[in-house]
Amino acid sequence: MTMEPPNRTKFNIAEPLIGSNKQPIYTYQSTLKPKIDPLEQFLLTRSKREMAKSSLLLMTILLLVALMNLYLASSHRQLASCHPSGHLPGKPGHCDPGYSSDCCKAGKSYPQYRCSPPITGHTHAQLTVNCFEENCDGGGPSECDDSYHSDKEMVVALSTGWYAGGSRCHQMIRIHANGRSVLAKVVDECDSVNGCDDEHDFQPPCPNNIVDASPAVWKALGISTDVGLYHVTWSDA
Repeated sequence: MTMEPPNRTKFNIAEPLIGSNKQPIYTYQSTLKPKIDPLEQFLLTRSKREMAKSSLLLMTILLLVALMNLYLASSHRQLASCHPSGHLPGKPGHCDPGYSSDCCKAGKSYPQYRCSPPITGHTHAQLTVNCFEENCDGGGPSECDDSYHSDKEMVVALSTGWYAGGSRCHQMIRIHANGRSVLAKVVDECDSVNGCDDEHDFQPPCPNNIVDASPAVWKALGISTDVGLYHVTWSDA
């Protein structure tokens, strides 16, 4: 038999064994829930929230690390996919060092490239400055049209692999840098094979990832030509 008094305390009866003259044993079990201190409840809730925030922060950091590793791996694959085809011995001569141009040095060997990194929607490149005007840096007219171009024109020369034998001549490319995006026309090759001669102003071959741009392109991107070299991404427009 179980009784339930008004104070909501349960009375449990343990029946005696048959043949025993012992009286039933009454046990008591409270059904009331223990009260939780408000301060303890507040601290517990706060602790749970802080743990949730810490977990979210850790997940965010791990995600950023994973994305960075993916980016570095992608960049490494792009660079590793194109290897030098040879090396050109340095031969000094009359060289105009304008716009931070490098001049060939005797005894130095320069890598030659017939390829460039694969082109993607955001191909990584180094932006350099070039003067396409006549008698500017000793260079000849642009290969695509056998003409010179004003520094105010939005024109570029691409490394040999990207120039692709002139297949990109007169095509527009989009350059992204410094939070801006501009269009420029391909008019010349930045020779990655030949150099250190009069035709190339005794400058070494271009690296395989160069976008050689006019001052107008640098100005449109909001970058001073004094920088000389700037990391950009580009794509076919």
